[in-house]
Amino acid sequence: LNSSVEVYQNENESINVPMIPLGLKETKEVELTMPLKDVIEEHYNEAACKYEKELKELMDLRQAMRTPTRNEAGIELLMEYYNQLYFIDNRFFPPNKNMGIFFHWYDSLTGVPSYQRALAFEKGSVLFNIGALYTQIGARQDRTTKEGIDHAIEAFQKAAGALNYLKENFSNAPSLDMSTPSLNMLVRLMIAQVQECVFEKVMVAGVKDEFLMQLQSAQEAARVADVYSLVYQTMTQPPVKNYVPFSWTTMVQVKSEYFKA
Repeated sequence: LNSSVEVYQNENESINVPMIPLGLKETKEVELTMPLKDVIEEHYNEAACKYEKELKELMDLRQAMRTPTRNEAGIELLMEYYNQLYFIDNRFFPPNKNMGIFFHWYDSLTGVPSYQRALAFEKGSVLFNIGALYTQIGARQDRTTKEGIDHAIEAFQKAAGALNYLKENFSNAPSLDMSTPSLNMLVRLMIAQVQECVFEKVMVAGVKDEFLMQLQSAQEAARVADVYSLVYQTMTQPPVKNYVPFSWTTMVQVKSEYFKA
């Protein structure tokens, strides 16, 4: 399902060229309450029972973010949990102490499970899902209208930003989808899809002068062909070559040749 292109597309039949969205990483349940209670009592010398409500809210938030709605509300939910992890990391996860908590996440494309004790893996996986959810929001826009294209551009730009931030700030991830080569490929893919939306925007807007319209269309098409060509080169290099779905590689190659033509 997560490598499927069709499932996340807009239902408007007039859109013939689909975009490539990312599926979300899935995770197992994890018990944070007892380890956090231990830190409250041993390090802060406070009664952990005073924080039962806050701990329950944290666990409820983690449970909810496992299945976010595929819209802005889902983004807000993931961001809320990501921000909580930032504060928890500073207060409860000292670098010199092992909390004994394993965070389990599954690769977004292969489903291969990975786990780490580091809270950074949890934070990075949530950030990956923020980027992935933006790609789904972008792919579902009605790109027959200027407004829909603008929303798609914004979503793919935000996806590229989240994935690029992940690439630059989270290293040593145990899963392939969060490795530097994979993230580099995904960022380039999102930038290419932004450029394709820009081309569509030119076509939708139109220009009164037919010659200028054709000239501008040709220039934008050439840019789209160039960025997709770069994505295709990235996808066909090891180690990404053996990891990316064949349908993605084929789609990118077709788009590169199509816009070149």
